[in-house]
Amino acid sequence: GGRWGGSAVIPTRAGSEHALFTPPPIATLVVAAALAIAALLSLAQVQLITLELPTWLLHTAMWGLSAIFLLRTVGDFRYVGIFKRIRGTRFARMDSLLYSPLCLLLSILAANLARY
Repeated sequence: GGRWGGSAVIPTRAGSEHALFTPPPIATLVVAAALAIAALLSLAQVQLITLELPTWLLHTAMWGLSAIFLLRTVGDFRYVGIFKRIRGTRFARMDSLLYSPLCLLLSILAANLARY
């Protein structure tokens, strides 16, 4: 049914297991494509693959990736990120233990790649 684990990956209201939103399948595909592009840019930055992009554009894209992941780490100050106020949900626990630290790590790694 594709519903198992949904409360761990989508923010929910405190005291409820109802998701704040239901992402349409196209949104999931857009996020997957964006992550794939981020991976390709990272591989190009370390010269494991060749993309026909100017060097300055690749560096700028890597700084942009770093900024995006850092913004996700900080969050919206309510449901997502290290400064969230709603902390009693399954998603909030997973966000604190896994999602936000992972985004911070990805931000640091992207910034490190952008320096080269």
